[in-house]
Amino acid sequence: MSISKQELVERSQVILAHAWMVRTFIKHCDEADDFPELMGITRAVFDSSRALETRVDDPDAYLKMLRKKIGKLRKATDQFALDAPEASMHTNFEQAVISMKGCTAALEALLEQVEG
Repeated sequence: MSISKQELVERSQVILAHAWMVRTFIKHCDEADDFPELMGITRAVFDSSRALETRVDDPDAYLKMLRKKIGKLRKATDQFALDAPEASMHTNFEQAVISMKGCTAALEALLEQVEG
């Protein structure tokens, strides 16, 4: 079943909303003061979200930008998966890593659905 580019954009926006909540958690957690490397994921999510939100009405431009940003988001997610356990083994951090991995994988899967 094929979905429209606009629907891909809408699904991406939902996924990015989940990533934004991880960003908010990390940005405001006490551990961020002692582990500034955690801020890499907050910057990557912010950068991706802000770049994409200006293109929601132009699916082609949105998907082009998502392709441009996904590598940086993947790299930040992978680094976050390494850094988070160093900051805390609390379930909140474990779940944040799982969430970011899921968000990034879901965005990558949506990009695979784009025809041509």
